[in-house]
Amino acid sequence: MASTNGHPGEQAAQDPIKLIAIRDAPLSVDEVFRAVGDDAAGGTALFVGTVRNHDGGTDVDELGYSCHPSAEDEMRRIAEKVVAEYPVRALAAVHRVGDLAVGDLAVVVGVSCAHRGEAFDACRKLIDDLKHEVPIWKHQKFSDGTEGWVGA
Repeated sequence: MASTNGHPGEQAAQDPIKLIAIRDAPLSVDEVFRAVGDDAAGGTALFVGTVRNHDGGTDVDELGYSCHPSAEDEMRRIAEKVVAEYPVRALAAVHRVGDLAVGDLAVVVGVSCAHRGEAFDACRKLIDDLKHEVPIWKHQKFSDGTEGWVGA
């Protein structure tokens, strides 16, 4: 990205991918927000995915996430694609694996850009592509005693 008037803040960030991780411990919105902080960014967009208490009309009691060993590399590949398509100043994405309860954070992503519209668009692209392309699977346990896999 070329500087339009010589201000350093308008030049491309050196390494906009600040944090990519898959964790078996609780996630922090504050950590992602801090990771994408950039003085040249006028817009920061965050998405927080939480475990909900229902799916397809059935009550969910708990769930577990598991992933392929390549999942973190796939997250980085998607982050690199987003950085190439949007004027990203900073980007972060973390996903949880293991057993989670209703209300727990499952994924937190954040993007900062010079302008809010770019930040919204880049953040949406990031979470949508992560959800569709990263090999992470969800095993849900329902209140009626049944179980089901999502993404497998």
